[in-house]
Amino acid sequence: MSKAYDVIVVGAGNAALCAAISAQENGAEVLVLEKGPIHKRGGNSFFTDGAIRFAYSELKDIRKVIPQLKDEEADTIVMPEYSTSDYYNDLMRVTEQQSHPELAGQLVSKSYETIAWMCGHGVEFELNYENQSFKKEGKIHFWGGLPVKTRDKGIGLVKRLLTRANELDIDIWYDSQAVRLLTDNEQISGIVIQKNGQEQTVEAKSVVLACGSFEANKEMRSKHMGSEWEAAIVRGTEYNTGDGIRMALELGAQTFGEWDGCHSIGTDANVPKVGDFNKPGDIFKKHSYPLGIMLNKDGHRFVDEGADFRNYTYAKYGREILKQPDHVAFQIFDSQVRPLLRKEYNLEEATVYEAHTLDELIEQLPVDKEQFLQTIEEYNHAVQEGDYNPSVKDGKGTEGITPSKTNWALRIEKGPFYAFPVTCGITFAFGGLHVNSDGEVLNEKQEPINGLFAAGEMVGGIFYKNYPGGSGLMSGAVFGKISGSQAAKYAGVHRENAALK
Repeated sequence: MSKAYDVIVVGAGNAALCAAISAQENGAEVLVLEKGPIHKRGGNSFFTDGAIRFAYSELKDIRKVIPQLKDEEADTIVMPEYSTSDYYNDLMRVTEQQSHPELAGQLVSKSYETIAWMCGHGVEFELNYENQSFKKEGKIHFWGGLPVKTRDKGIGLVKRLLTRANELDIDIWYDSQAVRLLTDNEQISGIVIQKNGQEQTVEAKSVVLACGSFEANKEMRSKHMGSEWEAAIVRGTEYNTGDGIRMALELGAQTFGEWDGCHSIGTDANVPKVGDFNKPGDIFKKHSYPLGIMLNKDGHRFVDEGADFRNYTYAKYGREILKQPDHVAFQIFDSQVRPLLRKEYNLEEATVYEAHTLDELIEQLPVDKEQFLQTIEEYNHAVQEGDYNPSVKDGKGTEGITPSKTNWALRIEKGPFYAFPVTCGITFAFGGLHVNSDGEVLNEKQEPINGLFAAGEMVGGIFYKNYPGGSGLMSGAVFGKISGSQAAKYAGVHRENAALK
């Protein structure tokens, strides 16, 4: 038996650390449990590109959380408003109206105040010039509701949150796997952990589960999402194996959300099988597909690459790649768009084939060469005339082929030509636990389990089918902050009641 705590937070990523900091500032004595070793801390948050979606009314709102933005720089920026209604509508649109209204509303309405709160605790933000802006008539125009990212990507986010946790004297135990929740008189009383090969019990008045979903558990992926998901690459930490979900279910928690759905993307076909902590920062993704076309090994296109901005399609196209033969596809570009491709295409880690002619390019690929060429030829004939503008939905599409390409359709005709092989990388599962807007975990009767809270990827019911880019980090921070404060308040009341006895 070790020291007792008011609040134990399971996990050490964005959601968990926000919960721990929030609990501490609300008067709780806090312990953070990290399953991995110290050099593999930070969960999936460590691997993120750092883009974070929140509602704002104008540039001055953003300048409050990016104080280093000078007047002369601000004068060159055109920043469209992204209201709470815009955010809510985007979330509902991409989830096909399935996102739980109460949870979606909490995420959206608390997004800006949570960003400001994170800034107050030392998290640094910067403008997302590289991926969310374009230059026109001497002005920098932002688009897509995602103008801000954390400085130094997920690495910087985790570093700043850990620094703040240490400043607040929050205890963090590494190599400490949570294995079982304990209750007394139908309320949380502690947790059993596995540490140094031995089990030990830690007493607590409340617990916040923020240790990710089950995407790194091959058996759970196969059971809940289908056997084909055994082949998916795990983009982030190998430690998100569903431990928190399992422990909560053992106490009677209610499952919630789309358990056969997930956030998945097209990633380099030669990516490591799990996230490499020596190469973090989301460097393997391949997200310029709207500027080209994607074909499978049989030589067929299988999605509308230009259906929408990548912010609103990338999280669902990974599963479409997984459905293809050998779970592989090829993104094809020519020299017209090659300079426009995102930074990740220029990294030494990127796998690429290049040739001066299409025939020479396809000779290098393990594909049905005749069908490959035929599909590109049919696509080129289907491309309609019009003004090409990759910074807006330009309506320059195709006619007479299936699937069509709705926007940004250029003929693949000017060498050199490029092929980037991609496979499916899973980020997190959409299914999780049912929580209320205060982060309390609910049982099968939809009643709170006393003293049990959850945040981050464990919260089910927010994302279905698809995902607006940057919403995962925001959800983790919003529900982390809420669950931490509520867990602290619950622990305080519980402590006072115990003292009265």
